[in-house]
Amino acid sequence: YNQTHYDFDNPPPKTVQGYKFNIFYPDLIDKRSTPEYFLEACQDNKDFAILHFHAGPPYEDIAFKIVSREWEYSHRHGFRCQFANGIFQLWFHFKRYRYRR
Repeated sequence: YNQTHYDFDNPPPKTVQGYKFNIFYPDLIDKRSTPEYFLEACQDNKDFAILHFHAGPPYEDIAFKIVSREWEYSHRHGFRCQFANGIFQLWFHFKRYRYRR
């Protein structure tokens, strides 16, 4: 299908397959408290979601606008949510839905 319908001048559409967030918190006051994330739906467009990261003082919360799709939470498929050595890592891929006739 791809060789028939796409070529160098007419490439297939790009899609987001996942995200990798590496957020550095070197000056965190309470080293025992783990930073956390919250996901909420975007009010103006249902195709997007807002991903909030909260760590505590002296850092302010940060937020990213991401594509709103279902996450793959399996570690085998690349999901990672860990806080080690002052780095909060959140890696995830979106679920892939196979076409079945």
